[in-house]
Amino acid sequence: MKAIMDTDVGQINIELFDEEAPNTVANFVKLSKEGFYNGLSFHRVIPGFMAQGGCPNSRKGSSGIPGTGGPGYSIDCEINKNKHLPGSLSMAHAGKNTGGSQFFLVHEAQPHLDGVHTVFGKTDDISAVLNIQNGTEIKTLTIID
Repeated sequence: MKAIMDTDVGQINIELFDEEAPNTVANFVKLSKEGFYNGLSFHRVIPGFMAQGGCPNSRKGSSGIPGTGGPGYSIDCEINKNKHLPGSLSMAHAGKNTGGSQFFLVHEAQPHLDGVHTVFGKTDDISAVLNIQNGTEIKTLTIID
């Protein structure tokens, strides 16, 4: 299964790890198909580390604080063998089993996150990932079954 994220800085093609993180992928797919991610912006970008998005408070016109929102529910972590390597897609959370809609794309290897966050996909479009800045918009996020 794949996701195509069309952003201000180009297209990011993501392979989703539905066997290693089935519930996390199912949640991401559900939100994507509902259009949840369309129009959201990356709200936390740390060069050399990662770009984080998926907060509904990053949508233009939202009154909430970017980085504090979610889908209204939490999902459990699905820690697996996948590592946080350049291009990895991982679930952001505020503590174990508190993920929801926020995710991050890794710039460089982050071994300290292995076993802490659920890696549920990977992209080879690292140049686009590295061009993401705070405020870069996700125009659309499309799932290819």
